[in-house]
Amino acid sequence: MSLPPCPKCQSEFTYEDQALLVCPECAHEWDKASSQDQEEQQLAVKDAHGNDLFEGDNGTLIKDLKVKSSTSVIKIGTKVKINRIVDGDHNIDCRVDKIGPMMLKSEFIKKS
Repeated sequence: MSLPPCPKCQSEFTYEDQALLVCPECAHEWDKASSQDQEEQQLAVKDAHGNDLFEGDNGTLIKDLKVKSSTSVIKIGTKVKINRIVDGDHNIDCRVDKIGPMMLKSEFIKKS
């Protein structure tokens, strides 16, 4: 029987503990029944090259981006850490190196 990967860190080393599934890498625990529901609810987000993006992934910008309401520009090649995937126009909530938390469109990110 194959167990689903951890919904938090995508680790494949999950195990059963009574009525729960447990991830040994990030210590996340979740209900077996809810794991099937989460797979259906998880948003499918792709990067600029068509690779799937998940929470916790790292990436780099493929284009210079102007920061709204500022004179700053985020340069091509800047590293980003994806914190969560959200539904909407700017579908990635991430942390940009030397800038801080920001929401970006997935089409401007390349998975590293």
